[in-house]
Amino acid sequence: MPKRRLRLGMVGGGDGAFIGAVHRIAARLDDCYEVVAGALSSDPERARHSGAAIRLDPARSYTDYREMARVEAARGDGIDVVAIVTPNHLHAPVATAFLEAGIHVICDKPLGIALAEGAALAALAHRQNRVFALTHTYTGYPMVRHARELVSSGAIGDIRLVHVEYAQDWMAEAENQAPSFQATNWHNDPRRAGPTGCTSDIGTHAFQLAGFVSGVQPNELLAELHAFTPDRTLDDHVQVMLRYPNGARGMLWSSQMATGCENALKLRVFGAKASLSFDQENPNELWLTPQGGVAQRLTRGRVQGAAAEHATRVPSGHPEGYLEAFAQLYRDAAAQIHAIDAGQPLPEASLPLPTVVDGVAGMKFIDAVLASHAAGSRWVGLAV
Repeated sequence: MPKRRLRLGMVGGGDGAFIGAVHRIAARLDDCYEVVAGALSSDPERARHSGAAIRLDPARSYTDYREMARVEAARGDGIDVVAIVTPNHLHAPVATAFLEAGIHVICDKPLGIALAEGAALAALAHRQNRVFALTHTYTGYPMVRHARELVSSGAIGDIRLVHVEYAQDWMAEAENQAPSFQATNWHNDPRRAGPTGCTSDIGTHAFQLAGFVSGVQPNELLAELHAFTPDRTLDDHVQVMLRYPNGARGMLWSSQMATGCENALKLRVFGAKASLSFDQENPNELWLTPQGGVAQRLTRGRVQGAAAEHATRVPSGHPEGYLEAFAQLYRDAAAQIHAIDAGQPLPEASLPLPTVVDGVAGMKFIDAVLASHAAGSRWVGLAV
């Protein structure tokens, strides 16, 4: 049955905001959405200019997200869903306003700056029966979904080891270590970023991806936070050891001070029968290595599997990348929104979509990392 484009609003993402443009491109890629409203900035002039730049009706270019939620909910042609692309401290209050107005939510991670916020959002989304998608982008790659399908099918056997790393170097740039940057950038402000820096920013991506593919969650961790940057309040590096209920072991490290690394998110999962290896900077391939066998390079467009096929748009040999992975989350969210609004079950193919539940798990991970670090890097419990 043909479905109309969903009417999308956006909070944050004004002029100069990288992630706002990414969301808008992803939303349009599969022709599932049309951006019709926004509170792109709290500054009236910047909001007006930003709205005009993406051709918003001036009457639907807001400076206050609360007004936007109230007005759009009352319109006959109001938005169906809002994308939240603000600094972390605004995620929970903005999402709350729109959920209470009966509007679906697509939100950047982390879910908030405190676990209590995340738990409250999960409860509210459940009560309102609204989709709450969390943009853990890397779960949208076809080969990540294929890896998840291989693990769940038993192809690599019982999980023994999980190793994930996410390394960047942007904090190592001289200008980003200057006192002026540390004093003004929101990533180093606990009031806006939350109690962690690198851990919240990219460590949560690594944690979520490891669980998404392996299908197992740790129940204990030991963590150390560190700031290499002079005068930095929050961490720019984190390393974590993981224990799993089935006896598996894991390691996670994330750093924004890893000189020479661009966006190096890498995952390895070792089972009793085989291992899998995925490198985000080469997302069209996945390595499968059987015990005692030859490493096999699996490529997007050639693997046989429903999960990869669902997330694949172009033939093999034509690379798909970050924007398509982001778009996959938007496409899965659209399928779920249409289903809920029609009173139908969620489409099975859309179920890998990260949700508010993943967000709560990420907040629990952050809390456990903080607790372990504060205790001198001792083992602490983790229930996700």
